[in-house]
Amino acid sequence: MSRILGRRNLTAILSLLTIGAALSFGVAKAVAEDVTEDQIVRALAPAKKPLTRGLSTGPQVDPTAAAAEGRFVQTIRGRPTRSLSVAEREEIATIAKDKPNIDLEITFDYNSADISAKSLPSVQSLGKALTNPDLKGSTFVVAGHTDAAGGEGYNQDLSERRADSIKRYLTDKFGLAGADLVTVGYGKSKLKDPSHPLAEVNRRVQVVNMANKATASK
Repeated sequence: MSRILGRRNLTAILSLLTIGAALSFGVAKAVAEDVTEDQIVRALAPAKKPLTRGLSTGPQVDPTAAAAEGRFVQTIRGRPTRSLSVAEREEIATIAKDKPNIDLEITFDYNSADISAKSLPSVQSLGKALTNPDLKGSTFVVAGHTDAAGGEGYNQDLSERRADSIKRYLTDKFGLAGADLVTVGYGKSKLKDPSHPLAEVNRRVQVVNMANKATASK
């Protein structure tokens, strides 16, 4: 009898340990997916210029190209999402490649542009980050992306509405200037993981710091 009880107790202990490990893994995974204000600030902060005039780090910037880029950014500030042409959307994507950016896994209610309750903490962290002194005053692109399910027109419209939803939340809740947030939708045209077109990683909102404080019209 004592042996049977001993085995039962051991089995119970092992079961509890297994459950505990599973719960711990789940918590760690959830925490890892929760983006923080600090993480967003660090991702979007422009590269610091070298303190010494004679030293430089990274590629040299063409002043003419930089000026043209700045003029383009000014033309899209304050524009409605759907007013952007295909060429302008592609120009934004080209410029964004070399800018500080971050992908946020923000989910929405099914077939809707309403931000899901579980994603509100990430959107709130974004709002806090964009009002941080290190970022405040910059021009940001908020780009909506979908996975490959559904037609092109449907996904384009959905990505635009979802980008607009993020902008509306940030302006309403955090007082960000609407002109500082350029919203653009790419539908399923720019999958993050083309080899897995239906993967969740493709359903994302990308935030890009397009211009630093010196070029923002404030």
